[in-house]
Amino acid sequence: MDAQFRPLDPAKFRDPFVTAAGETRAHVALRALETLWFNTGTLCNLTCRNCYIDSSPRNDRLAYLSLDEVRCYLDEIARDRQPTRLIGFTGGEPFMNPDFIGMLEDVLSRGLEALVLTNAMQPMRRLRPRLLALRATHGSRLRIRVSLDHYTGALHEAERGERSWVRTIDGLVWLARNGFAPEVAGRRFSGEPESELRSGYARLFTELGVPIDASDPVRLVLFPEMDPRQDVPEITTACWGILRKSPDQVMCASARMVVKRKGATAPAVLACTLLAYDPRFELGRTLAEAARPVSLNHPFCASFCVLGGAACSR
Repeated sequence: MDAQFRPLDPAKFRDPFVTAAGETRAHVALRALETLWFNTGTLCNLTCRNCYIDSSPRNDRLAYLSLDEVRCYLDEIARDRQPTRLIGFTGGEPFMNPDFIGMLEDVLSRGLEALVLTNAMQPMRRLRPRLLALRATHGSRLRIRVSLDHYTGALHEAERGERSWVRTIDGLVWLARNGFAPEVAGRRFSGEPESELRSGYARLFTELGVPIDASDPVRLVLFPEMDPRQDVPEITTACWGILRKSPDQVMCASARMVVKRKGATAPAVLACTLLAYDPRFELGRTLAEAARPVSLNHPFCASFCVLGGAACSR
């Protein structure tokens, strides 16, 4: 085990209102629903070493969402005049969902922006003609973010598996050469300072001829590592002042995620993209029901959002 690894104190993250030390736990109110995420299903063409949602070719704990189910939430946004601007799609691998292109067409035809998180491998490759058609009709409102865990093939494949590097690079280059403005999501697992990571990605993008500004935190997102077994501080109401942060900066202040659990009769709305399996963060069936405050009662709330300063949408 890593010498720096400290197991999580089992007394932490138990009570939604009080920390293990007896302090008032922080909560985050929904300021405005600016982003709605859909997890299209946890099935994926890859089995990664440290996937926060355990996606794989066999994990179908989150079933495929249907086009009609997605449409119901888009209709609710329109009916209630929500200020939603961005619809995000994650998985699993979204391009494996048989209804996915239809979902994109519906989102984009409503004038909304779509952001797709993908490994850009074979599932996306087989749909390239339809992606080109969407790009021709809707332009830059279709955003595609490619998961490229490191700027070297060796470390990327240590996470994603053998032969994943070349296929992902092929997808990234194809997007850039065909009029898309691809984004990249990297990881901070190598221990390098952020400046070194961005410099490494910059060199790679130059070599590939991919016009991504590696200093742009939207075009190149670097996510902190998450391990629910790792000990992290609990976030209290006092932390906002100590850290000079506002609860409005946390992802659940402006976003929610829709999932459909295997065997469920209907989808559910969760607090965020990170906590797909924890029933404490299932907020309701509709967006209106899910508008209630979220207790920061999970290690990921600290490691990713508050201390990590990350968000899945920018």
